Amino acid sequence: MAKDVYESPLSARYASREMQYLFSPDMKFCTWRRLWIALAEAEMELGLPVTEEQVEELKAHASDINYEVAQEREKVVRHDVMSHVYAYGQQCPKAAGIIHLGATSCYVGDNTDIIIMTKALELVRNKLVNVLRVLAAFAEEYKSLPTLAFTHFQPAQPTTVGKRATLWMQDLLMDLEDVEYQLSKAKLLGSKGTTGTQASFLELFEGDHEKVKELDERIAKKLGYPTCFAVSGQTYSRKLDSQMLSILSGIAQSAAKFSNDIRLLQHLKEVEEPFEKGQIGSSAMAYKRNPMRSERIASLARYVMADALNPAMTMATQWFERTLDDSANKRISVPEAFLAVDGILDLYGNVADGLVVYPKVIEQHMMRELPFMATENIMMDAVKRGGNRQELHERIRVHSMEAARVVKEQGGENDLLQRIAGDPVFGVTLEELRAILQPEKYVGRAPRQTEEFLAGAVDPVLEKYKDVETEKAEVMV
Repeated sequence: MAKDVYESPLSARYASREMQYLFSPDMKFCTWRRLWIALAEAEMELGLPVTEEQVEELKAHASDINYEVAQEREKVVRHDVMSHVYAYGQQCPKAAGIIHLGATSCYVGDNTDIIIMTKALELVRNKLVNVLRVLAAFAEEYKSLPTLAFTHFQPAQPTTVGKRATLWMQDLLMDLEDVEYQLSKAKLLGSKGTTGTQASFLELFEGDHEKVKELDERIAKKLGYPTCFAVSGQTYSRKLDSQMLSILSGIAQSAAKFSNDIRLLQHLKEVEEPFEKGQIGSSAMAYKRNPMRSERIASLARYVMADALNPAMTMATQWFERTLDDSANKRISVPEAFLAVDGILDLYGNVADGLVVYPKVIEQHMMRELPFMATENIMMDAVKRGGNRQELHERIRVHSMEAARVVKEQGGENDLLQRIAGDPVFGVTLEELRAILQPEKYVGRAPRQTEEFLAGAVDPVLEKYKDVETEKAEVMV
């Protein structure tokens, strides 16, 4: 690897080898040849002067691309597609005259883009499933562990560690639904010609409209797609790119939310992301354990969310049947969005699979706040013993304010229970109050909700994709 030229961090540090291959020259140009083979074979089947021998010759050189020939030819003709047509023809002299017959450059360019994006989205789907699998195990393990819940990052009613994980999974399930829907309607551009009218193919088939339509369908099926776009200009609608990156942006949003929660929890010392034995958290502060992986998720996610604006603007500014101001933009924005999301999901899975939970710290934080949260129960019990609700409410308000002042202004411990026990209007001892303060009594349906969510929403997805596995990512920290 040359060290004196720019190298994208998405390839060097973040994206998996599998995702990098999908956007590689080999994948691109091998797919071009698959498309030329499908076109020639379909034209032969529909009666055009293309022979079996020519098709077989094309198939024999489907993957051994003579890049040097194509590169030298492009210096002369300044056209990438025609350079590769020429190079393919050099390897297939018998078929040289029928390669790309009737087609325009977008036949290989746009159909290939769709095929690559589809495969890339399938890989994203598989990695989403793997993250869900890891989070499901985490939620099951900690479904009953009470923890402080927060609204506005202020202590609120308790929840459980597992229930909080279901919130992360719910977001990912919504993303997975979007991915599945997009894949369910995947279709090729097909062979639409220069402005989408299929005029060149109508000429080849001597005015036979049905054969021209059949050509589209046969090409689609040979490439594994159910159909083609019904109409197009020269290109497929750039709305597709916008939809694809909108889905990737949604995944980035979900991952960023998770990463922010982990960063906050790590600050609280309640939950930490994995930390390698020899890992250095800070070059200056040797004691530090920074949430580097979660921060990287947030960083990459921010890039994807901004990048998703590119195809939206490109789609909005396409003129009539096509303009070329999409080309340079989409060559960058689409692959990099997929590469970044691939890296995000690898990091997400890595962090989720190695989360370290500290129950004692969680309990300590809970017990510091629980007396305030238990006051309503204490008040109701006192009312049952004959107390006046309004008077009790005022006494609790006063005691709570004083206890909070001790904590905030003096740095002392929460002494609310002692204050209530010492107030005869409540008629309760300190031991009785402490018996009330069992965190599991204040988590509502959180454990049951977690069980129901896993059984009803997550398990069916994991069962559906039980055979889906991706390689465990090696995260470069």
